Amino acid sequence: MHKRSFVFILMIAVSNILSFETHAQDPNFHIYLCFGQSNMEGQGIIEAQDKVIEDRFLVMQALDCPELGRTKDTWYPAVPPLSQCYSGLSPADYFGRTLVANLPDSIKVGVINVAVGGCDIRLFDKDLYQEYQDTYQEDWFTNKVKDYNGSPYAYLMQMAKVAQQKGVIKGILLHQGETNTGDPRWPAYVKKIYQDMLTELSLNAEDVPLLAGEVVSIEGSCCGSMNPIINTLPDIVETAYIISSTDCTAQDNAHFDSEGYREMGRRYATKMLTLLPE
Repeated sequence: MHKRSFVFILMIAVSNILSFETHAQDPNFHIYLCFGQSNMEGQGIIEAQDKVIEDRFLVMQALDCPELGRTKDTWYPAVPPLSQCYSGLSPADYFGRTLVANLPDSIKVGVINVAVGGCDIRLFDKDLYQEYQDTYQEDWFTNKVKDYNGSPYAYLMQMAKVAQQKGVIKGILLHQGETNTGDPRWPAYVKKIYQDMLTELSLNAEDVPLLAGEVVSIEGSCCGSMNPIINTLPDIVETAYIISSTDCTAQDNAHFDSEGYREMGRRYATKMLTLLPE
């Protein structure tokens, strides 16, 4: 075969592959990455009303959960739990429900939720996580970290790359701060993690905002004093937005109750709806 003919055929083959990859990615499948600690895991009781969902709301299973009939890296209807095999209702649940209820029928919404109760925010820093794998020495904590292969950040990124083959990442949801209460460096830590995620996934901040939720703020809460620090995040991250926890009910001094999670999820979605292009 003539060299020019071979090159021409090779160019056509590459073009066809790129075309296939482009068409394999559905622009109407909106994907959101969720990370944080116990409130993002979800500690709310899952009630009957929470098990009825729109078929346009999906979850990419984060862990193999045979008891749920789910396999890692596979999309399923987003019936809770959306994080670990035995987690509860989380903000991600009513975030997705509220989005599909307010978006055109042609749009599907998918969430990926990787969260570790009790963790320092730096557990999600790809350069520092090893120093914070032992935030707590208890088995419940170390086992959760092990479930994510020792690096929740890398685990989430791996799943996100798989998800990008099917849809488009539209936003990142964060709920964390309790373990870092009082630490003024928290916004800088979050900024680095957010920028690392965007870089690794070849995303632009303008297209993928960061939504960060306030912690429980009821009287007597353990960590409500962290909220003023959380609210400074937009000062250093232009595409960050804060989701208020004011009047969201709680089951204890650190965790929302089921209705509190539903309301936080709705608030995340309400803000996201204002950020999506028309």
